[in-house]
Amino acid sequence: MNGKTFWFCGFLCAVLAASSAVALAQQARVPASAIDAPAKAALATLPWEFGAFFQGGVGVGERSDFAFTSAGVRLGKVITKPYLPGFLRGQFEYAGELMPYWEAFTPAPHLAETKYDFEGQTGYILEPYGGGTYTGFSITPIILRWNFAPSRHFAPWFQGAGGLVYTPHKFPPDILVPHGTPGGTSVFNFTPQGGMGFHYFINSRRSIDFAANAIHISSASLGDRNPGVNASVQFQIGYTWWH
Repeated sequence: MNGKTFWFCGFLCAVLAASSAVALAQQARVPASAIDAPAKAALATLPWEFGAFFQGGVGVGERSDFAFTSAGVRLGKVITKPYLPGFLRGQFEYAGELMPYWEAFTPAPHLAETKYDFEGQTGYILEPYGGGTYTGFSITPIILRWNFAPSRHFAPWFQGAGGLVYTPHKFPPDILVPHGTPGGTSVFNFTPQGGMGFHYFINSRRSIDFAANAIHISSASLGDRNPGVNASVQFQIGYTWWH
């Protein structure tokens, strides 16, 4: 994590702490029913949510030497009243996320073996690969979330989502072509994903949020090659205002 990331994370934590203190101070003005079961009180109103979050994680499998961090804001709307029976009972929500800060940390530029197949003969050659830190911008305009029936303070959920990430330099690292830039990947990559998490309601208007997401990164063959990141596991912490 570079210095810029460290200070950004520190600033975000300070904002979350200050917001929590303000929310606790306001509890005395909230009706007793909302204090006793703030999660139920919040979701019963079919609210809008607006939140800030920080996210980080690592790649898995052949991308286990990749790491990711991002931060941004989320806007969502609980659309339906509770449906379905038993443990499936819950409410549908539509949301989106905007991440002006997105970084991927990959191995430094290096030589790597590449398999070739030429006129029936196969073998391996060493080729130069790019690498390093990639900074970009990400948006997830489609988040389909199912909020399970809440308890007093906890509101668990799971979701499926789809988004896009843009990096000024082609991602992920690829074979360098003669002029020294990545050859076959793309500055645009899609980010289909799925995850689960929960809100912990401090009161009926504020919650602290935790999530775990499995994210796939792929250019959908916008470049000549599509090595992508088959899977990464990323964890998110945030703070949400409900209205």
